[in-house]
Amino acid sequence: MYGKSPTCAVLLFCIQLTVVWHIAAVEVYTSRVVEAVNGTDARLKCTFSSFSPVGNALTVTWNFRPRDGGPEEFVFYFHEQPYPPTAGHFKNRVAWDGNVNRNDVSIIIWKLQFNDNGTFTCQVKNPPDVDGVIGEIRLSVVQTARFSEIYFLALAIGSACALMVLIVIVVVLFQHSRKRRWTNRGHVAVEIESFCFVSQVIESFQEQEALRYAGINGKFPSAIPVLIHSDQFYSFTSVLMCCNSPF
Repeated sequence: MYGKSPTCAVLLFCIQLTVVWHIAAVEVYTSRVVEAVNGTDARLKCTFSSFSPVGNALTVTWNFRPRDGGPEEFVFYFHEQPYPPTAGHFKNRVAWDGNVNRNDVSIIIWKLQFNDNGTFTCQVKNPPDVDGVIGEIRLSVVQTARFSEIYFLALAIGSACALMVLIVIVVVLFQHSRKRRWTNRGHVAVEIESFCFVSQVIESFQEQEALRYAGINGKFPSAIPVLIHSDQFYSFTSVLMCCNSPF
């Protein structure tokens, strides 16, 4: 029976150690780069994944390294409940904005300052998962927000929407004006037909009067009296001109 060679034993030990390390590792995810305007608030997002269920032993540690150098500074600590800093640069300026049941350990920095420029680190331990890469976020505090491609895209979409709304309004107004114009023309046509009808009634009335006069006197009169006052109807000339108009 042959024993294991030293090379195989070392290789087997390395494989087992790698497997155990991956099982016991906590994966941390961050937004990596954050840009915010001076005086505003910024949310530093940090989430994690762990092979072990989240329990009361979970701890979260936030630290800060200034961009221009200097010692690392404590920012925030969580263990069953939030522990904000009681002294230092971030006192009364940090708030817990996470939910460990959803693997979210984010924080909010209030009233950003230019000396907040630097790197924030997010370390999560969930025993027995205690190893893993520490998440980092580089924060840049600027005077005013810079236009990025997203801003330009939003501006282009907004301009296109505004142009479409303007075109729709113009089309609706044009259709309304056209419909109103045709409605007015229809009213004029009805009035002209009414005038023509009045003229026909007057002519018929005159013919009846002439026949009645002839039946009484035995001859047609040279002039037929009209019993309708001229100020109540249009003259025959105006009515006939309206009736003969090409409208």
